[in-house]
Amino acid sequence: MKSLCFYFQVHQPYRVKKYRVFDIGNDPEYFNDRGESNLNNRTIAEKVARKSYIPATRLILELLKRHPEMRVSYSFSGIALEQLERYAPEALDLFKRVVETGQAEVLAETYYHSLAFFYSVPEFERQVTKHRELIRKLFGVWPRVFRNTELSYRNDLAAWADSAGYAGIISEGWDPILGWRSPNYVYRPVGTRTIRLLMKNYKLSDDVAFRFSSREWAEWPLTAGKYGQWLAEADGDTVNLFMDYETFGEHQWEDTGIFDFLEQLPQEIAKNPGIIFRTPSEVIASYEPKDEVDIPSVLTWADTDRDLTAWTGNAMQKAAIENIYALEDGVHLANDAKLMEDWRKLQTSDHFYYMCTKWSNDGDVHAYFSPYESPYEAYIAYMNALSDLRLRLDKRQPQKGVLQT
Repeated sequence: MKSLCFYFQVHQPYRVKKYRVFDIGNDPEYFNDRGESNLNNRTIAEKVARKSYIPATRLILELLKRHPEMRVSYSFSGIALEQLERYAPEALDLFKRVVETGQAEVLAETYYHSLAFFYSVPEFERQVTKHRELIRKLFGVWPRVFRNTELSYRNDLAAWADSAGYAGIISEGWDPILGWRSPNYVYRPVGTRTIRLLMKNYKLSDDVAFRFSSREWAEWPLTAGKYGQWLAEADGDTVNLFMDYETFGEHQWEDTGIFDFLEQLPQEIAKNPGIIFRTPSEVIASYEPKDEVDIPSVLTWADTDRDLTAWTGNAMQKAAIENIYALEDGVHLANDAKLMEDWRKLQTSDHFYYMCTKWSNDGDVHAYFSPYESPYEAYIAYMNALSDLRLRLDKRQPQKGVLQT
């Protein structure tokens, strides 16, 4: 039997408001929910919940009841769950009900959707622990498969997850890495003992996540019947469909037919007796690894480069991310809960993503997701907020040096 593994990422950042140089030293609130609508975290969380999370999860819940064989999996950033609990409790309740069916798996990740593993492993571990505790509290489950921010992956991350006791880890199934191999198998990360690697089938995933509503696409319109046939014809042991949950209703609006597509898909898949829904843990338990995969450099699911350049590709991004992690020791010594929380919220990868200055299709994608008028506006607001954070830190624990811009 070939597995079909659905995995959805649920994440919303705390966006930095238009923090001005005149605010430094006068305003310790960087993420408040007043002011500009495109930077109002409450407004955005409520809108995304209304357009995507609530209708999509209601539908998923109904499909799980209608099709007992169906399985799904989710990864929630901690800060997304915070905002849902505060601003959209109906959406959070629906997610809980999905998990309660026993047909859904919740994955582990960093609480703040950060790139901390590549800058501070101790901080990364603290965020993973905090996330695990929140998942246990809200959903009553213990994650067994790890998903790093933006599907970022490297050999040493797999080694860490292996030593931490995770059964599996997921990554992008990028052709230059796989070579002649297919993403549709379970793999063993190089240098590990028991952990298994699941790789995203980016072509079939992106047919839904990015191309579904494109009338310029040769395969438009994408019907559930057509897609079900593609899944049946795919090679290998498992087809891993990994995508942002906002695909349903936010990135692909309701009037594109995305919800009808999702509703019809399980019955189309049922027409192919050789396919069975499985969660990531179930996939790992069902197959032996096909081969060993060596990924010595960072691999992500972003942009055509599939590396960290979406967040660290220019001087602004590098300055911002280096300066935030340079404050780690001082923040911990200060022993100030509010200071610590703000410092961690400023680690969220989205802040650096908004500063990207790439062109062409990659640039269009960054502009679509950014609430700022330009990457430079995003950088200025962030660095002003970071300067204020540094002033607050100096009052608690005097530090040497200045921010490098």
